[in-house]
Amino acid sequence: MKAIILNRKLPEGIESADLGLPALASDEVKIQVKSAALNHRDEWCRQGKYANLQDGIILGSDAAGIVVEVGNEVDAAWLGKEVIINPASDWGGDQEVQSKNFKIMGMPEHGTLAEYVQVRSDRIHPKPEHMNWDEAAALPLGGVTAYRALFRQGGIQTTDTILVTGFGGGVAQFGVQFALSLGAKVYVSSSSEEKIQKALELGCSGGFDYREENWAEKAISETGGFDLILDSAMGDTLNNLIKATKPGGRIVFYGATRGNATGFESRRIFWNQIKLIGSTMGNDEDFDNMLNFVNENKIHPIIDQVFVLDESVEAFEKMREGKQMGKIVIRIS
Repeated sequence: MKAIILNRKLPEGIESADLGLPALASDEVKIQVKSAALNHRDEWCRQGKYANLQDGIILGSDAAGIVVEVGNEVDAAWLGKEVIINPASDWGGDQEVQSKNFKIMGMPEHGTLAEYVQVRSDRIHPKPEHMNWDEAAALPLGGVTAYRALFRQGGIQTTDTILVTGFGGGVAQFGVQFALSLGAKVYVSSSSEEKIQKALELGCSGGFDYREENWAEKAISETGGFDLILDSAMGDTLNNLIKATKPGGRIVFYGATRGNATGFESRRIFWNQIKLIGSTMGNDEDFDNMLNFVNENKIHPIIDQVFVLDESVEAFEKMREGKQMGKIVIRIS
C-alpha cells in the first residue's frame, strides 16, 4: 500500500513509500482510509521538533474510512461500516491526567496517511452521518482536544464570555464551534482580518488582532473581560491573556507554540483568583462525549483545502505556513 512516512534524510522530510501491513491481530480491524487530515504535530515531526522520532513511521493521526477486515475476536458486524478513529490510546485509569503509556497514532507508532490502517477495535466509532469523508477525517484529534479543554478543564457555561486565540487552526475552530453551539458568547483573536471575518460569519461577537499592542485593553473595554480563554500559544502573550481575564476566570492552554512566558504577572493571577489550566488531547470518555455533542449539534468541521496523497508535500508546506482557515485534508481513496 502507499503511505507517507517520515524520512529526515530527505530535504522534504517525508516521502511516499510502498509498505506492507503485519498480520491482523485478533482484537484489530483493518480500515480502508478514505480521507486523512493533518495536525501541527505531523509538521513538527517533519521538522524534527517532536519527541521519539523514528524515520520510516507512517505519519498522521486523523482518518475516516471503511472497515474491510476484522480480527477473530472482533464483532463481524463492523465489516463494511463507515468509521472514524480515536487516534489516542492507553490513557490509563486516572481520568484527570494521561498515563506514561499514553500515545497518539502517527508517532512513535504508524499513523493514518496510508491507503490502509490497522487499529484496535475499541479505537473506532461510527462516522457521523451528517459529515462527508473529508469532514469526518478532520474531526478526531482537534475535536477531542477542544472538547476536553472547554468542557472538562474549562468548565464552560452557557453564560460565559469566551476568547479563543489563534482562530484558524483545527482546535481553535472546534473550540469556537463548540462554544457557539452551547450558546456562549464567543470572541476570537488572530493576526488575519480574513479569519476574524470568518469567525463573525460563524456567529462570534467580535475579534481582535493580537499584533496590536493594546488589543487586551480593547477587549476589556468591549467585553468587560473573559470568563474563559482557550489558548495554544502562551509565550509573552500570556500576560495579555491574564489581563483580559475576569476575576475568577480560567485560562486553558493546550499548547505553547510561542514557548515560555517571560515577566509572568503572578500577582494578578493570585489577586484575581485566576485559574491557569493545562490540557492535552482527551480520554475515551471525552472522545465519546465530543462525538455525541457533534452529532447532536450537527457540527461540520471547516475544511481549508483538500489534497490527494501524491500532493502530501504541498499539504505539509501549507501546514508549515500556518495560513490555513480550518483543516487540511488528504484524500486517500
